[in-house]
Order: sequence, then C-alpha cells, then structure tokens
Amino acid sequence: MRSDMIKLKRFSAAAVALAVSFALTGCVTPGGLHTTGKTIDAGSLKSEQSLAGVTLSPTAWPTQDWWEGFSDPQLSALIDEALKNNPNLTEAEARARQAEAVAAGVDAARMPQVALDAEVIGARYSEKDPVYPSYALGTFAWGKAVTAGLSWDLDLWGGKRAAWEAALGRSRAAEIDVHAARIQLSVNVARAYVNLGYAFAEQDVAENELQRTSKSLALTRRLVAGGLGTPQQEALADSQEASAEQQKAQADRAIDAARSALSVLLGEGPDRGLSITRPQMLNTDHLALPDQLQVDLIGRRADLVAARWQVEAASKDIKAARTEFLPNVNLSAMAGFVAVGGSTSVFQLPARTYQFGPALSLPIFDGGRLRANLAGANAVYDEAVARYNGLLIRAVNEVADLVSALNSVRIQIALEERAQRDAQKSWDDAMAGYKGGISGQLTPLTARQQLLLTEQRLAALKSQQADLSVRMIDALGGGYSATVTASR
Repeated sequence: MRSDMIKLKRFSAAAVALAVSFALTGCVTPGGLHTTGKTIDAGSLKSEQSLAGVTLSPTAWPTQDWWEGFSDPQLSALIDEALKNNPNLTEAEARARQAEAVAAGVDAARMPQVALDAEVIGARYSEKDPVYPSYALGTFAWGKAVTAGLSWDLDLWGGKRAAWEAALGRSRAAEIDVHAARIQLSVNVARAYVNLGYAFAEQDVAENELQRTSKSLALTRRLVAGGLGTPQQEALADSQEASAEQQKAQADRAIDAARSALSVLLGEGPDRGLSITRPQMLNTDHLALPDQLQVDLIGRRADLVAARWQVEAASKDIKAARTEFLPNVNLSAMAGFVAVGGSTSVFQLPARTYQFGPALSLPIFDGGRLRANLAGANAVYDEAVARYNGLLIRAVNEVADLVSALNSVRIQIALEERAQRDAQKSWDDAMAGYKGGISGQLTPLTARQQLLLTEQRLAALKSQQADLSVRMIDALGGGYSATVTASR
C-alpha cells in the first residue's frame, strides 16, 4: 500500500512537471520581431562646401528675443502681444498639460493601490440556504461589510516603468512643442510684418507710377492743344493713368490684407490692424552662422528635440511591450469586517476577515495579441526614427539653401539698384526730349515702363531679403536651446 502511494505521488509530480513543460513551450514569444530604424549622425551631413565663405561664430545662434535685434519697437510690441493672446499658442499649452496629466496617471498606476469599501445590503435569504439558515437569521437580514484592499503589481521586468518613461517622454515632447509654437508664432508675426512693409513699398511704387503717368498725360494734353500731338496720343496717356490708378488701388488693398493677417496672429479683431503703422526697413546686412552647425542644430531646433523625445518614448514602448511576454507577480491583500444580521455589530473581533497572497500570470496562448502589440510598437519606433531623420536632413539643407538665397538676393539688389538708377535717368531724358519735341511719345513710355519694372523688382527683392533673414532665424531654432530649457 505504501509503495502504491509513493508511485502515485511520483506519477503526480511527473504529470505536473510535464504539464508545466508543455505550458512553457507553448508560451508566446517575441522572437523574430525587431526594429529597423537608426537615427542619423548629424556629423555625417556634410555642408562645408555649401557654407564656404560664410562667417562662422559660436555666438551666432539667435537669442530668445531675436526680434529685438531688428531695433523696431513696433515689431517687438506686436510679437509680445501675439505671444500673450494667440489661440494657437493656448491650444499647444493645453496639449502639453494634457500629456503631463497622462504621464502622471501612468506613473500612479505603478504605485500600490489601496481602497476602502463600506456597504450595507438588505437581502431576503432563501429558507433553504445552508449558509444563512432561516432559523438563525430569519428570511430577511442586513449584511454589513467594511474592508480595505491592497493590490500592487511588482513590475518585475520594468515594463510599467518603461511605459511611464514613454509617457513622460511624450509629455516632454509636448512641452517642447509649446516652445516650437511660440517660435513659429513670433516668426509668422515678423514675416507678416515684412509683408506689410512690402505692401507699403508697392504702394510707393504705384504712387510714383501714378505721378509719372499724370505728368505724361498733362504734357501730352498741352502738346495736343498746341497742335504738336494727336488725340490718339492723349487717349493712350489717359489709359496709362487709369492703369496706374488701378495699381494704386490694388496696392492699398494689399496693405489692408497685410494688416488683417497681423490682426489674426495677434488674436484681435480687424480694427487692431488699422493702428499698425508703416514698418521700417529691417536691418539684414550682417550674416553669420554658428560653427559646429550640424551637431549643435539638433539641440537648437525645437522640432528636432521634440522628434528625438518621440524616438525615445517609442523605444520605451517597445520595452514595455516585450515585458508583456514574461511572467508577472501581483500582490493583493484584503482585511476588514463582515457581519450579517440587523442586531449584529460589524465592528467586533469575530467579524474580522482577511486574505492575502501573490498571483502569478504568464501568457500561454493569446491569439497573437502580444506579438501584434510588439510589432506595432516596433513600427511606431521606425516611424519616429524616419521622421527625426527627415527633419534633421531638411533642417541642415534648409540652412544651406537660405545662405545661398540670401547671398543671391544681395547680389540681385545691387544690380537692380544700378538698373533703377539707369532707368530713372532714361525716363528723365526721355521726358525732356518729349517735352522739347525731340522724341515721340513712345520713348518716354518705354522708359517709364522699364523704370516701373525696376522699382517693382527692387521692392520685391528687399522684402525677400528681410523675409529670408527671418526664415534663417527660424531655421537656426529661433532662440531655443534644449540645454537652457532642461535647466528650468
């Protein structure tokens, strides 16, 4: 008999071991799932030849209040106003607070959870209930319970910590997005301000052209009255004056549109734009770039810093997803008082109750859910890496392209100023000849058209130069510094 019991115990142990072996061999695994993305080394993006001849200085990074460098009090006041009132900036700040709250919630889930429950329930019990016999409690009784429960996921493999770090990374990325929104808003205000200045310059060109056409019409009428001109010449001069008046009206409308665009950025109604006076010409003569551009750019552009945090967050999500494949232990405990009966006090020693113990969980078969979750986390990481790499490549190339554009515009402005001086002299000579009867109407008409084109191109080039300078500030990070932000 004793030998039979021993054999039975050995058989039972073997059966349990075999069952455990089958269970473990059947467990889901993350095998074969991995990421493919790799972040680009900023130093590998060569730009020495593209930036050859450009002044390099370690102090050339834009400051946080970079607009003060233009020495335009009105521009500074407009940007300060926009940073206080713009709804888009308020929206970005709300998103950052939301991400911070999510991270706090994920962190709270890692802590031990304690809850206190109290209840009183009246119930009619079955007369055949063996647990609550009617002879002891009657058919109706009050059940009372006061219990405290504890649960704590031990997080043996750090999965929940990784999930919290991922949420924290996204919270930091959202916070940096607020800095990016502030920079973008200040840049947009400056560019809209430059556009307003261009609209005023176009108005000057239109007024100059109107004065010239009016002068030409008046002279033609005198010549026709003196028998030295024809009615056709007068009609042509009058149509040219009408065209100039149309261009003047178009320029006036452009000023209203530019002021309206600024009102939107300021978060105000259209009347706010009416009080914005003509901008002064922004000083954009000096150009210098920071040394170690590629390496330092990743800490100076808010979009790159935020994208890098998204990559880090995605890597933490992968770690959290991998720990789901491993066994986990959860501790739970409960203690309190439970009593049944209207006259029975719940707070007495015999009514005490408690339970405690660990719970082990291990995924065996889940239909591929955990592998799908990990595959998705890997894909999100690869996407974040690709987005970061794309931003970095575009950022470095954007700076180089803006350097080339600024150098080209400077050359074009010098040439156009020369062309404008020659066209002005040609117009003056042509009008003198036309007035003296030496030349016909066609000569001053051609000279005036050429002068108009040079004035229009010169106004556009100077506006483009100012706009490119503001865009360069934006491309260099707009005064953002990851180091300064982290220390706050």
